[in-house]
Amino acid sequence: MFHISWCENLTSLPKELGNLTSLTTFDIICCENLTSLPKQLGNLTSLTTFDISGCKNLISLPKELGNLTSLTTCKMGGCKNLTSLPKELGNLTSLTTFDISGCKNLTSLPKELDNLTSLTTCKIRGCKNLTSLPKELGNLTSLTTFHKSWCENLRSLSKELGNLTSLTTFDISCCENLTLLPKELDNLTSLSTFDISGCKNLTSLLKELGNLTSLTTNKMRRCKNLTSLPKELGNLTSLIIFDISWCKNLKSLPKELDNLTSLTTFKIKWCENLTSLPKKLGNLISLTTFYISWCNLTSLPKELGNLISLTTFKIKGYMNLTLLPKELGNFTSLTTFYISWCKNLTTLPKELDNLTSLTTFDISWCENLTSLPKELGNLTSLTKFDISWCTNLTSLPKGFGNLTSLTTFKMKQCMNLTSLSKELGNLISLITFDISRCKNLTSLPKELDNLISLIKFDISWCENLTSLPKELDNLTFLTIFKMKRCMNLTSLPKELGNLISLKTFDISWCENLTSLPKELGNLISLTTFKIRGCKNLTSLPNELDNLTSLRT
Repeated sequence: MFHISWCENLTSLPKELGNLTSLTTFDIICCENLTSLPKQLGNLTSLTTFDISGCKNLISLPKELGNLTSLTTCKMGGCKNLTSLPKELGNLTSLTTFDISGCKNLTSLPKELDNLTSLTTCKIRGCKNLTSLPKELGNLTSLTTFHKSWCENLRSLSKELGNLTSLTTFDISCCENLTLLPKELDNLTSLSTFDISGCKNLTSLLKELGNLTSLTTNKMRRCKNLTSLPKELGNLTSLIIFDISWCKNLKSLPKELDNLTSLTTFKIKWCENLTSLPKKLGNLISLTTFYISWCNLTSLPKELGNLISLTTFKIKGYMNLTLLPKELGNFTSLTTFYISWCKNLTTLPKELDNLTSLTTFDISWCENLTSLPKELGNLTSLTKFDISWCTNLTSLPKGFGNLTSLTTFKMKQCMNLTSLSKELGNLISLITFDISRCKNLTSLPKELDNLISLIKFDISWCENLTSLPKELDNLTFLTIFKMKRCMNLTSLPKELGNLISLKTFDISWCENLTSLPKELGNLISLTTFKIRGCKNLTSLPNELDNLTSLRT
């Protein structure tokens, strides 16, 4: 075994290395200034692993490398100045793994590579000057994994690739100039993973893809010129993961997708021209993760309520969605639910109270939501709840005090909230509480003193807050307290000096503060204390010199 990796100033290798005839592993990875290899390396006939990855100044390889007939692994990824490969590499008939990823100046591959009939893994990612592949690669019938992603100038695939019937993984993602797939790919019936993401000039998919019945993962993200999907995709009954996100011109989904009853993950984010979903998607009863964010849907079919195995459901960014079907209350296995950025949603169905497994609920940026159903108080498993930027929300339902498992509660920019319920004091598991930018809040309930697990508390930009309850001194685990730009605060309660765990305290731009209590000198754990812009503060208490841990 011989490793001389990352010797960045090495410019050459001695020809005498050719005498190491017992060598089985030879690595000269990332020797960036190496410009050539001695032809005597062809004598290392016992070699099984040869790795010259990252030798970016190599411009050619000696033809004698074709003598390394015991070689099983050959890696030369990142040799970006190689423009060609010697045809003699076709002699490496024991080779099982071949990686030339990142050889971005490589313009062609020798047809003699068709002799590598033992090859199981071939990676040609990021060879951006390759415009075509030799049809002879269709002879590599042992190949199981073939990656040729990010070959940006590859314009076509040879029909002979249909001969690679042992192939299980085929990745041609980000081949931006690829316009068509050969129909012979339907022969790849062992294929389990197929990725054509980022092939942005593909305008259609072949119906023959419906023959790939062993397929479990199918990704076609960012195929932005696809306008439709063939109905034959409904034949892919083994499919588990299907991702068509960022297919911006996709206008509809075939109803036959309802046959994909093994599907567990389905993502259709940013399909901006998709205006409706087929109601038959309600037949995908194995679905556990469903993303349908940032499409132009105006409604959701009630049949989605049949997806009772669903654990994660994200419907972010539906600007035209005004109503959620009450059948969503059937999602009793749901743990994560996002309906954020649904700006025209005005109400939530009370049936959501059935989602008793829910741990994360995000309804942020639903700007026209004016109230929340009291039944949300039944979601007692909830640990994270975000209603930030629900700017027309005027109050919280009294049942909120039941959410005693809640650890994170964010309600930033709920600017029409004028008060907080004293029931919030029941949220005794709360660790993070953010009510920043609730500019119409005038006071905080004293019952917040029960939040003894609280670590982070942010009331910044609560511009009409005139005082803080002295009971906040019970928050002895608090480490971060931010109240910047609370411009109507004139004083701080001296009891804040009891917050002995506090490390970050920010009272910047509290313009009407005229003094600070001397008890702040007790905050000896404080490392960051910000008082910028407190323009009416004329002096600081001497006791602040106790803050010996202060860094900022």
